[in-house]
Amino acid sequence: MAAAAFDVVGIGDAIVDVITMADESFLAEEQLVKGTMTLIDSARAAALTERIGEGVEASGGSAGNTMAAIASLGGKGAFIGKVRDDRLGRVYRRDMTGIGVHFDTPEATSGPGTGRCLIVVTADGQRTMATYLGAAVELGPDEVDERVVAGAKVTYLEGYLFDPPLAKDAFHRAARLAHAAGRQVALSLSDPFCVARHRDSFRELVDGAVDILFANETEICALYQTEDFAAAAEAVRGRVAIAVLTRSAAGSVILSGGETHTIAAIPVARLVDTTGAGDLYAAGFLFGLTNGRPLPICGAIGSLCAAEIISHVGARPAVTLAGLLTESGLG
Repeated sequence: MAAAAFDVVGIGDAIVDVITMADESFLAEEQLVKGTMTLIDSARAAALTERIGEGVEASGGSAGNTMAAIASLGGKGAFIGKVRDDRLGRVYRRDMTGIGVHFDTPEATSGPGTGRCLIVVTADGQRTMATYLGAAVELGPDEVDERVVAGAKVTYLEGYLFDPPLAKDAFHRAARLAHAAGRQVALSLSDPFCVARHRDSFRELVDGAVDILFANETEICALYQTEDFAAAAEAVRGRVAIAVLTRSAAGSVILSGGETHTIAAIPVARLVDTTGAGDLYAAGFLFGLTNGRPLPICGAIGSLCAAEIISHVGARPAVTLAGLLTESGLG
């Protein structure tokens, strides 16, 4: 096998986040389900943007956040996602390449503009998202760069991207290319509503193409249609080489073959914003895995990264994660 050019390549929605604080009444008035992601059209995006007003604007998207954190940890990352040739598209490309992530997916020259995610954070730190996918829906198998996927130790697929039919084809092409090159494929389930929309397709993907699965407690229960976390965990055991199941303050559980590793969450002085917690955990775990660390250490690095991100507003690290890793003794 040729030497890897990248630790991880992420494939996902190229989205610019607009983050604002609001109270519970705003969610009720706008009929947004707290803690979930709702897909919206351009008209709804415009109306919500007008009501929200100015917010913290930052390049985001679930897989994009993971790749930014990989770079912050000192890893070699690449990203495949679709933007338009507009202001937000230029912002997104500048932000990704500026932090050292390889991103050369050609931009769209017509059609919808670059996507954006309106993130409402309530006082308890919970985030509720309304996402206009825009140009991201145009990502298809033709944009999956064979050289990049074959050159990455792990190809990381973002479940949020699974809604557009072309993206499903892109996922399957990426998985085939990765496995043909002797590489691994990881999938994040991303959101319980996303799982409910595509349960059968996700199960097929998990059983046939995924080596490493990331899911939180709600998502894995949704996948296997049970309210019992232990039952869901046993249902996924053996279907993938590694299942990484996060449980917020209760930490995480890593399943591999007959092994079970329980990882404690790292407490934070103040929970500010849970946006990106799962994305950052995945980054820490994959950074550890692609650098040969044991699974419990991979989980501990994931917990460290998640703790950093929930301590401030936004889904990109506020400090260099490589330094945090060194200070923690996990580096």
